[in-house]
Amino acid sequence: MSFTTLGLCDPILKAIKETGYTKPTPIQAKAIPFILKGDDVLAAAQTGTGKTAGFTLPLLEKLVENHVKTPSHRGQPKRHIRALILTPTRELAAQVGENVEMYAKYLPYKSTIIFGGVNINRQINTLKQGIDILIATPGRLLDLVSQRVIDLSKIEILVLDEADRMLDMGFIHDIKKIVRIVPKDRQTLLFSATFSKEIKALATSFQKNPSLIEVSSQNKTADRIAQVVYPVDKARKRDLLYKLIDEGRWQQVLVFTRTKHGANKLCEFLEQQGVRSSAIHGNKSQGARTKALANFKEKKIRVLVATDIAARGIDIEMLPHVVNFELPNVSEDYVHRIGRTGRAGKEGEAISLVCVDENDFLRGIERLISQKIKKVIIKGFEVDKSIEAEPINMGGGRGRRGGGRHSQQNNTQTKKSSDSEWNKEEKKLNSRNRSRKRSRNRNKQNSSKES
Repeated sequence: MSFTTLGLCDPILKAIKETGYTKPTPIQAKAIPFILKGDDVLAAAQTGTGKTAGFTLPLLEKLVENHVKTPSHRGQPKRHIRALILTPTRELAAQVGENVEMYAKYLPYKSTIIFGGVNINRQINTLKQGIDILIATPGRLLDLVSQRVIDLSKIEILVLDEADRMLDMGFIHDIKKIVRIVPKDRQTLLFSATFSKEIKALATSFQKNPSLIEVSSQNKTADRIAQVVYPVDKARKRDLLYKLIDEGRWQQVLVFTRTKHGANKLCEFLEQQGVRSSAIHGNKSQGARTKALANFKEKKIRVLVATDIAARGIDIEMLPHVVNFELPNVSEDYVHRIGRTGRAGKEGEAISLVCVDENDFLRGIERLISQKIKKVIIKGFEVDKSIEAEPINMGGGRGRRGGGRHSQQNNTQTKKSSDSEWNKEEKKLNSRNRSRKRSRNRNKQNSSKES
């Protein structure tokens, strides 16, 4: 099958050809015909399989088919927002925005991206000039709606990208508000890497008889990604990570941590070892996040340390290595994390550094993906079996949207507890090393006396 058989117009086909793509991916081949028919769609596909183009291409084609000339204003056609694409994070919004621009290159449509963390006045000015396609995060969109800057009454197509993450992050109430604002007579598309049964049930509340599309087994990881677990004590994870990067001569590796503070600490450690690194998480300004991501893509830095939410939307061709410095406490996040590598048919490697505290998380992940992940012991980093598992601090809970006194208190408590946990493990390790050294010295002295 080729893109020419899918019913896309010449300007879109020309843009696709310039990207170098010749054949649609399975999710594109299955979803595009349903969307062009006008069906609501609930689609699940592994990360990296082209699901963004899976809704962008037919969305543009539908706008072309339904194009109606509007009265001009000062010689320019008056524009209305006809398509709205919602994403959970800024980074994903930026990625989707790039895709829309790329495929709409030869079409007369204007698009823009809006999200929090940047100057709202510039966004207002862009919106006032008129656009056809809006890519937005829910919070900033509702801010602008409340200011009466945005008119959503002409929306023809509503897209929820990474819908599972939006609901998981606590955006459900925002999504319901937005659904009430947009016209009832619309087409609604939900795309994601994973879908729980609860999300499918919820989706039916604002979709009309949606066509369900699943390209592969739900929550299955891509076969082209080589997965491995390195059991290691918590206090020695940093050293093992550095060993892997240094001896493997890795030039581009994405590392996931569970908390923002943990990302900062790990980044500082790697910099001290001479490994150029940057951290990307919710406490970083949008400018800092954009710069870090750009430097990583251009290989000006070797390591990008990220939290789950900040990393959603990172799309880097031929990214060879993803490391779970800490396993996620939500098993589905593992699928999203390792989906950053092995994209577009390329091979990738996903490594997890797992301490005794995380064994339950590992078992949950293996149940989810229906496979056992190979475990490899690195010489010199054998697990100390005398260490008992301890509860893991989850970093202030999930689904809480930034700011707020309670959130700040949780972050402070997390920071203190992370420091104390890390220092406690280091003290234990140092104490054991001192004991072993004293024991060796006593043995040497006894040997000398005997001789």
